[in-house]
Amino acid sequence: MSDIRYVSNDRDNGVLASDGYAMDAIDFGEWIRVLYSKGRFLGFKRGKRTQYEHTALLQLENVNSKEETTFYEGKRVAYLYRAPTEKKGTHIRCIWGRITRPHGNSGVVRAKFRHNLPPHAMGASVRVMLYPSTI
Repeated sequence: MSDIRYVSNDRDNGVLASDGYAMDAIDFGEWIRVLYSKGRFLGFKRGKRTQYEHTALLQLENVNSKEETTFYEGKRVAYLYRAPTEKKGTHIRCIWGRITRPHGNSGVVRAKFRHNLPPHAMGASVRVMLYPSTI
């Protein structure tokens, strides 16, 4: 399973990734073990004429079948964005959600967020946390 991404922490070579020092990373000496996987917000669940904004559709990185999505059910999802005004010392804000079930047969999942994702977030990346663990 390739859910853990390793990011080099070598400052001399300039290969440190921008997300290498995120709150969700643990430093193990030379390597940083990232506690999340990437995903993309595709849009909202919808029918032919009706759109349900309370359910978001996410395409997970390296997940291509319905069977592979079972590992991610119940995992927490974070949508991070930059706001124009500063609150609590930062411009970065987060909307939390949870993966509920698969959607279709090609690795897309449904997720419900505490606050519905804004429409301008379609196509943006989300972080799929590897907790809570069911293993």
